[in-house]
Amino acid sequence: MSLQLRIQQHFQQGTDKLREAHDMLANPIAEAAEALAGALLQGGRILACGNGGGAALSQYFVQALVNRFIRERPGLPAICLSANATQLTGLYQNHDSASVYAQQIRTLSQPLDVLVIFGGDAEAANLREAITAANDRSLTVILLSGEQSAGLAEVLNSESYEIRAPSRHSHRCFEIQVLICHCLCDLIDIQIFGEEL
Repeated sequence: MSLQLRIQQHFQQGTDKLREAHDMLANPIAEAAEALAGALLQGGRILACGNGGGAALSQYFVQALVNRFIRERPGLPAICLSANATQLTGLYQNHDSASVYAQQIRTLSQPLDVLVIFGGDAEAANLREAITAANDRSLTVILLSGEQSAGLAEVLNSESYEIRAPSRHSHRCFEIQVLICHCLCDLIDIQIFGEEL
């Protein structure tokens, strides 16, 4: 098989999964965006975390909120729980790997905050503990999951949302989650700052 044909297959498979995701996820994305904008308008903040590629995406999501997404606008309050290596390694050293996000949520979260979790290709214990800590603090949780991490939804409370990418492959889930991230940023901006002229 030629390299060009292999590239074509990747683009075709990615496009097919994005179309499938659109049909399934438009309503959950809109509901999650309303919850995020509503929390920000009431003085809440967005906390975000994930593992591996999900950690990178949580950093990207937070910078798009604090800095800007497409248009110039005031920054929005958001904290990436995955970004501070000193804090993460200190928590890992003094607690355990499952509590690195939960401890931050218990320490940093305030009423009206929303936790956004970028779930990867596994049901990681630290993400499960993060959801449990958020539930204990009465935070809304927005879980971006895939078929391999769908079990994390079992610990969500009734005030939370799951946006599940229709794939069992982590790289396809990540592609879909990047687009979901862009949708959320755009919809938050529209709800808070209005349509761009």
